[in-house]
Amino acid sequence: MSAPNPSRLRWRVAGAASAGALLLGAVGFTAMANADEADQPVSPAPADVAPAAGAELPFVTQEAEAAEHDGTVIGPDITQGTVASEASGRTAVELSAGQSVTFTLTEAANAATVVYNVPEGGEGSLAVAVNGQGIEESVPLTSRYQYFVAPWIAGSTTHHFFTHARVQLGQDLAAGDTVTFTASGQVTLDTADFEQVAAPAEAPAGALDVTELGADPTGQADSSQAFVEAVAQGRGGVVWIPPGTYQVNQPLYVENVTIQGAGNWHSVVNSSRFINQGEGPGNVHLSDFAVVGDVTERVDSNPDNFVNGSLGPNSSVSGMWLQHLKVGLWMTGTNTDLVVEDNRIVDMAADGLNLNGNADGVQVRNNYLRNTGDDSLAMWSLPQANRNSTFDGNTVIQPNLANGIAIYGGENITVSNNLVQDTNALGSGIAISNQAFMEPFFPLAGTISVDGNTLVRAGALNPNWDHPMSALRVDAYNHPIQADVNITDTTVTDSPWSAFQFVSGSGNGLATNQVTIDGAQVDGVGTVVIQAETTGEITVANVTAENVGAAGVYNCPFPTSNPPLTINDGGGNTGLDTEWDDCESWPQPAE
Repeated sequence: MSAPNPSRLRWRVAGAASAGALLLGAVGFTAMANADEADQPVSPAPADVAPAAGAELPFVTQEAEAAEHDGTVIGPDITQGTVASEASGRTAVELSAGQSVTFTLTEAANAATVVYNVPEGGEGSLAVAVNGQGIEESVPLTSRYQYFVAPWIAGSTTHHFFTHARVQLGQDLAAGDTVTFTASGQVTLDTADFEQVAAPAEAPAGALDVTELGADPTGQADSSQAFVEAVAQGRGGVVWIPPGTYQVNQPLYVENVTIQGAGNWHSVVNSSRFINQGEGPGNVHLSDFAVVGDVTERVDSNPDNFVNGSLGPNSSVSGMWLQHLKVGLWMTGTNTDLVVEDNRIVDMAADGLNLNGNADGVQVRNNYLRNTGDDSLAMWSLPQANRNSTFDGNTVIQPNLANGIAIYGGENITVSNNLVQDTNALGSGIAISNQAFMEPFFPLAGTISVDGNTLVRAGALNPNWDHPMSALRVDAYNHPIQADVNITDTTVTDSPWSAFQFVSGSGNGLATNQVTIDGAQVDGVGTVVIQAETTGEITVANVTAENVGAAGVYNCPFPTSNPPLTINDGGGNTGLDTEWDDCESWPQPAE
């Protein structure tokens, strides 16, 4: 770390907000220009920063390494391609046959969800004991949904090492009771979620029961025809899925119908392609059941999704459990005023949810997403622009490829009050990007509001570029940033690399302008707070940074012929007054 250099740190005291951009050169980052400093910045007291954000969840997560156990703790590790690097908190407990983890409950619960890994090709089980007394139920373990081939990740051919398994404990437990999981063979246990699952709900009056049309609640027979007939006959009303397990091997077409279950622990549909349709008239409501697929590899040409296409305007998805699919919801076409809330989306081969163009007024809120194989939540403005849509109050954990939340183009978009934790491989916690992928693409426009988000251990080393990705990235990849990007009240904790990154990932050095950071609490970054790699002009105010690994600012544009990013000092900043002065090398994370 070097001392401030007035000729190189490019700070300017400024009142007006400006924009900033960061460039990721796919060809690498060698000689780059440095930053300058102007007059000494004004430093009023830092602004208050939002507390930890995220969804209000019906369960309590406990880490295995913090529980009583006789196994071996693995991690912490941020190296892509290792089991520990994909664990919550980057640590987990490895058990051999006969070893166990005992959790002491902090709240009432009658059910648990464990997140685990077994060796490739392995099977097994976890025996369950409550207060030391074994119960009949056990947790079956399989590697079937782990070890996905990932040829797009340099140096690692697999990822997606964990999966979820649920078990009902058969009794109501109180805080202070214990639940013990004992391994039949080698297994790595990451976390256990404990919750009080309500009794099955009753069918609404007048609902059409799928079993009345021949659906098999034992899961032995294919119930596709019964479901097809039910959603056709049930238009204008409710199609009811009573408790049970159902095979649905044919995707549905839905319009003007509510499909409702008795609760996502009770009504379970086994289907890898539940809804697959283009435009529809809308008014579709899906709630309170589980859809569990059997997707064991990512094939992008396959519609292996819970919803593939459009539900139509004024639709909703709520209270769902979605697992082992390629994508939870891949939304194309018209989805005006769609609401997606209170869902759990886990173990996806690719995205959790992607608004793939033409989303208007969509609200995605209070969802829990974990272990996705691409962006957990994404808006992709291709082949039409997404407008006036929001990701609010969601919890995203361990996207093991790409970003926690990604906005690729679009107009008047809000990303607010989300918690993103433990990102991996090719992405950041939050990415605000003009990466087009293909055309026609609609770059960022209007006002992009990124407010009140909390990023924990977010950011990773991109192994394809050997290049660090920050907790929050603004990327002028294919188009300069010309929208008003307002990043406010952000919390960044223990980022392996940097907190805020401004880049042009195409290597063309496109500018980021009209970006403002106002209010951030940064506690722990491995290298720098601001990682600037392209030209443009931004404003930074009320950022408090501590436990900084290398320096406050890295300001080295690529191509090197570009001027460095101008960082206007809006006042109230602490911890940003030093600069990394060697543009020939990347700062390495502090030990």
